[in-house]
Amino acid sequence: MTKAKVSDLDFNNLGFGYHDLPYRYKAEYHDGQWQPGELTTDSTIHLSESAVALHYGQEVFEGLKAYRRKDGGVNIFRPDRNAHRMHNSAERLLMPPYPEDKFVEAVKEVVKDNQDFIPPYESGGSLYLRPLLISTSPEIGVHPGHDFLFTIFAMPVGAYYPGGLAPTAFVTSEFDRAAHGGTGQAKVGGNYAASMLPGDNAHKAGYSDVVYLDPREHEYIEELGSANFFGITKDGQFKTPKSPSILPSVTKYSLLALAEEMGMNPVEEAISIHDLDQFAEAGAMGTAAVISPVGSITHEGKKHVFFSETEVGPKTQALYDRLIGIQYGDQEGPEGWVQDVPLV
Repeated sequence: MTKAKVSDLDFNNLGFGYHDLPYRYKAEYHDGQWQPGELTTDSTIHLSESAVALHYGQEVFEGLKAYRRKDGGVNIFRPDRNAHRMHNSAERLLMPPYPEDKFVEAVKEVVKDNQDFIPPYESGGSLYLRPLLISTSPEIGVHPGHDFLFTIFAMPVGAYYPGGLAPTAFVTSEFDRAAHGGTGQAKVGGNYAASMLPGDNAHKAGYSDVVYLDPREHEYIEELGSANFFGITKDGQFKTPKSPSILPSVTKYSLLALAEEMGMNPVEEAISIHDLDQFAEAGAMGTAAVISPVGSITHEGKKHVFFSETEVGPKTQALYDRLIGIQYGDQEGPEGWVQDVPLV
């Protein structure tokens, strides 16, 4: 694949796609310990045809962003939270976690050495980073591997909503995102592979994505596509589902803190699909879009409309503006939420 060139990019029309940037970070695990990692220009991963990652899905990954500030500097948003979540995901799959402090250092190295590809502040874009941990051991039986590769690569991505937030429609699915007691709390590829068929069905039916209900009773909201759900009640309370099979989103816990700051008395609790009438506004939250306003949810043929199918609600907009303001360095956030990347 041809290496990306800054001169070939239109930072105002990037979309969300892969670009082969000059540098990525790689470290290998052999003989029971992590070897020293380094930046490399090699974007190819060389694997045995019997690598455990390919056959039995022993792999975990993360997603986070770096943002160009108005003053030209660069912020990374809460990389320590992504490092900790990857640690937990790795332990769930019997993989050696990459040290969290070295994870953050590696993220900063990748950002610094690919700094020319960070979209300018005024574009609304960002540099998306994908840390990945896979088992490279050649095995044919169902066994955890003993050799592993940790890598971080990056790509510039555009503003998710170039024209501003736009509500979309969701529909409940008969499929489960993850099993009760399964890997729902871990960021593993298998969870996303399982979501492709129901997601495709929803798209063909004219919906943005699906609402996954709990795998036991199919009554309580779990996730919306690959994002966490939130609702804002008619009296202004921020609510988000609580379940052992929901991925602990960095964006979710950031918005929970900001909702508290804004006097919205946030709570995590079970939310029944039959109790949507309590919400004046609703949305999905995650790294890619920060917030995706939900205009409606259709369940068993019955459509429930929240604030509007065409306009974002005021509290949803306020939460989005506050978080985006922190990420791009326009507003002061809670201590430690953004980390500066020295560019020289």
